[in-house]
Amino acid sequence: MSIYASKLHLSLSGARALHLAAQGLLQPRRRKAVKADVLEAIRRMQMLQIDTINVVARSPYLVLWSRLGDYPPAWLDELLAEGSLFEYWAHEACFLPIEDYGLYRHRMLDPAAMGWKYSGAWMRERAGEVAALLAHIRSNGPVRSSDFERSDGKSGGWWEWKPEKRSLEVLFTAGQLMIARRHNFQRVYDLAERVLPGWSDERLPALADVRRTFALRTVKALGLAKAAWIPDYHRTRRPHVDPEALADEGLLLRASVEGWDEPLYIHPDHAGLARQAAAGLLAPTLTTILSPFDPVVWDRRRALELFGFDYRLECYTPAAKRRHGYFTLPLLRRGALVGRVDAKAHRRAGIFEVKAALFEPGLRVSDALVRDVAGALLRCARWHGCTRVQVNRAEPEVLAARLALALGAPAVLGQAA
Repeated sequence: MSIYASKLHLSLSGARALHLAAQGLLQPRRRKAVKADVLEAIRRMQMLQIDTINVVARSPYLVLWSRLGDYPPAWLDELLAEGSLFEYWAHEACFLPIEDYGLYRHRMLDPAAMGWKYSGAWMRERAGEVAALLAHIRSNGPVRSSDFERSDGKSGGWWEWKPEKRSLEVLFTAGQLMIARRHNFQRVYDLAERVLPGWSDERLPALADVRRTFALRTVKALGLAKAAWIPDYHRTRRPHVDPEALADEGLLLRASVEGWDEPLYIHPDHAGLARQAAAGLLAPTLTTILSPFDPVVWDRRRALELFGFDYRLECYTPAAKRRHGYFTLPLLRRGALVGRVDAKAHRRAGIFEVKAALFEPGLRVSDALVRDVAGALLRCARWHGCTRVQVNRAEPEVLAARLALALGAPAVLGQAA
């Protein structure tokens, strides 16, 4: 019977495998990455979320490493500067394929709907300053916020941006400025018409079509999706597209997962993968380290429902209240999220410090698991330019010595200098 005529039924492990296959995380790559693979990975995910924390490689670079293995991070910067990517608000601030600019243009034309990302009051009350800033960029070329000295006596914290930085950001949200490139990961702002000279709003797709496109692309990026998972991926607002209606049109396939009451939806482009998953023929073999802002875990509810993984990022939590660590990285092992590591790359010293390796309660700690995790840590350390992996703590405690042993001679147990 055709997949289009019957509803697929998947086990939970099959659902996980399909999700990971869609995300490019099912099996290790068989060939060395080339620059085009960076762009293809972003297209596959639909977006690449940006975050600036750099105790290990900044999130966008780490998300790509999880999928591509060793690659030069400069490729991402080059793709932005070359115009293959642009930056805008998707799930959050993201790198996006340039061909998708029109899908996000509606948000730029209605920036007041973007919440804290835009301030109409600022634009009204500082109209003269904003106009002068635009004139400066038009006459003198692209700018960074660091090009402007702070003159208000404030410290420069997250909510204490200098006025020019705030103006740059609201102009960016409104689509008047774009990010031409990054310099040492700092945004370089320029006029939108110079960054994307060929664009005309006459090419703007209808908003209803954009919403349908976002829903369909989300299901494709996730491999399979509950209706409740879909709006979060592109952070779409109501009215949400009904995936049942899309399935009625033949644009999505229906599925079910063992133990779940809600229907699941699959993109037709994944019909072959879905059949393999339903037959138990998709075998996840990749073990790797994920960013906290990886699509697999950025929706904490989805990670809990799909993987049974209760994950919270604690870098914004006071130190005394943290359970797991400042910037814990989820451990993906052969189709399961088995734990997390609180890590820091001491690049100058050549040490990749694992402050804590914390495995899920009840996990069976086998030799194969230890080897897989140790291998992922070593690969990640080498990519960071670190020749030694240092494990300070592991839970359960019996794992600490075994993990250090599996890491080999470069590994040590103890505190970082």
